[in-house]
Amino acid sequence: MKRLCLVVILWSAVAVWVVPAWAYDEPSVNLGFTSFLDGGPPAGPGVYYSEYLQWYYTQRFPGTPVVGGSPLALDRLNAWIALQQLIYQSNQKVLLDGKWGLDLIQPFVAFDLNPSSLGGSSTTASGPGDLLVGPFIQWDPIMGKNGPVFMHRFELQMIVPTGRYNASSVLNAGSNFFSIDPYWAGTWFVLPHWTMSWRIHYLWNDENNNPNPVLGLSTEQPGQAVHANFATEYEVVPNRLRVGLNGYFFEQITDSKGNGSNLPGHEQVVALGPGLVWHLSQNDHIFFDAYYEFAAEHRPEGQRYNARWVHHF
Repeated sequence: MKRLCLVVILWSAVAVWVVPAWAYDEPSVNLGFTSFLDGGPPAGPGVYYSEYLQWYYTQRFPGTPVVGGSPLALDRLNAWIALQQLIYQSNQKVLLDGKWGLDLIQPFVAFDLNPSSLGGSSTTASGPGDLLVGPFIQWDPIMGKNGPVFMHRFELQMIVPTGRYNASSVLNAGSNFFSIDPYWAGTWFVLPHWTMSWRIHYLWNDENNNPNPVLGLSTEQPGQAVHANFATEYEVVPNRLRVGLNGYFFEQITDSKGNGSNLPGHEQVVALGPGLVWHLSQNDHIFFDAYYEFAAEHRPEGQRYNARWVHHF
C-alpha cells in the first residue's frame, strides 16, 4: 500500500515537517530551539519566562513516497512557530543535591504547504500545538579556580496531545498521540570564555489511534529516535556578547508500525549554523540561531531561523 495523503504534525517545543504515511511520520521535537549555555539557568533559582519565534522553510523532500507510479511532488513548506515557556527552578535539594523544577511549554503554529501533485494549490493551517510538561532536576555548577567548570540538568519531558487535530485534515497543529522525550543537558567551560553545550534526547512515541483514513490504517506508531542540540561559543564582549556555532541531529533507531506491523523508512537529518547570545542583563538574554540542514533521509531538508528571549523574574 502507498501513502496517498499528507499530514503535517507540529509538536511541542519544536520544528515542523511534512508527514506522508510510512515516511515522515516522526513528531516534531526540539531541533534548534536551544543552543548556548544550555546546562543551567542564567540567574539561579526562580521563575523564568521564554518566548521563542522560529521560521522553517524547505523545498527539498528526500524519501517522499511513490503515488500512482511516481514520487509525490511537493513544492515548498513554510512554518512559523511561537512557543511560550514558563520554568520554575526551586532552591530545594532532592536527589544528589540536585534541585527540582518544572518546565511548561505551549506552542502556537501557522504553516502552509504547496503540494503540486495535489492540485497545485497551497494548503494552510494554524492553531495551538500540544502541551509540553517537564519535571526536571538541576545541579549547581561545579566551580573551579576561575569560575564554573560544568553544569547540567535532567528533564523528563512529556508531550501531551492537547493540540488541534482532525484526522481528515491535511494539516494539523496537534499530533493525537503521547510521547516521552527525556533529555540530559550540560555545559562544559573549556576555558572561562569558551564553552561547549549539548542537550541529548531519547524519544518514545505512543500510538495514534485515529490516523487519516486515507492511510488505510487503524493505528500508527512512529519509531523511537535519538536527537540532540549542540553548540560551542566564545565570549567576545565580556558579560555581554557570545558568538559561535550551533547544530542538531535526529536519528530514528526503530521501525515505525502500522496496525502493529513494521513500516519501512528511518528518518534522519543533521544541521549546522551560526548563532549568538546577547546578555542584556543578568535577568534578560536574547538568542539568535540559524541552521542549515543536510544528510536528510525520509524527511524534509531545509533551513531554520530561531530567536529566543529569556527573562528571569
